[in-house]
Amino acid sequence: MTYDLFLGDQTFSSWSMRGWLMFVKFGLPVNVHMVGLYDGTMADDLADLAPARFVPVMRTPEGIVVGDTLAMAETLAERHPDAGLWPADPAARGLARWMVAEMHSGFGALRGACPMQLLHQYRDFPVTQEVQADLARIETLWSVAQERHGGDGPWLFGVYSLADVFYAPVAARIAGYGLTVGSAAQAYVDTHLADPAFRDWRTEGLKKTYDPVPYAMDLPTAPWPGPA
Repeated sequence: MTYDLFLGDQTFSSWSMRGWLMFVKFGLPVNVHMVGLYDGTMADDLADLAPARFVPVMRTPEGIVVGDTLAMAETLAERHPDAGLWPADPAARGLARWMVAEMHSGFGALRGACPMQLLHQYRDFPVTQEVQADLARIETLWSVAQERHGGDGPWLFGVYSLADVFYAPVAARIAGYGLTVGSAAQAYVDTHLADPAFRDWRTEGLKKTYDPVPYAMDLPTAPWPGPA
């Protein structure tokens, strides 16, 4: 019984990254279908998945269409209770859900100023007070999760969970714009950059070229800071 998953461009679609990681990191069977997010064909590509308007969208083996990553996450956790999508401990699970919900609805300054891009690292990016405030809040959440529930593991709750799925594009933004964070937060960013699934996602995205490049900025660049 295999799901169908409809995604946008890997290099730039942060929500698509989340949708894909939900399946790959927890071993859930999936067929991936690419949608023309930057090619102008998204409406046609999603026409049979109403009322979907954005990526990612999943279709269950029974044909149920679910859009929005938060709804997808809860649906998959409900359908696969033994897959470990959420932490098993109730306190950790409650915090993980809180952090995912805050990511889903918040951090507008960071998301608006730093669209996810996995091509390179921008240098000399001007960080506003609003972006700095978002980064400070993110560092607080990461620190609380790791100190209370991280144990000896590298992820927010020790082992990989949906919380890490939702914060993977945040790690990509910190890396892609050379944003300064504390040593513990940077170690967590580096864990994402070295993760084989993250690297596979980025590698697939680099196979496609763009002219013009979405979200390009008139700033100097350096090579991507993580492994290829």
